[in-house]
Amino acid sequence: MSIRLFNQDDLVALRTKHGIHKLVPGLTGWAQVNGRDELPIPEKVAVEVEYLQKKSFWFDLKILWMTFLKVVQRAGVTH
Repeated sequence: MSIRLFNQDDLVALRTKHGIHKLVPGLTGWAQVNGRDELPIPEKVAVEVEYLQKKSFWFDLKILWMTFLKVVQRAGVTH
């Protein structure tokens, strides 16, 4: 059983429509390093679809590196 916020139904529906729901969750992701929750839902799903199309070992390494940089730079930290 998965638990989600009531206001995420549209996000879940779009992810399911594009097959993103089949991806295994990880430590970080393409959407996380490209705006995370600052992205409107359609843009977030488009970024996730891009990941699905480019998915590879090297692309995952790029995402990990970008995550490291964002953490060190504290990018997107608002509180």
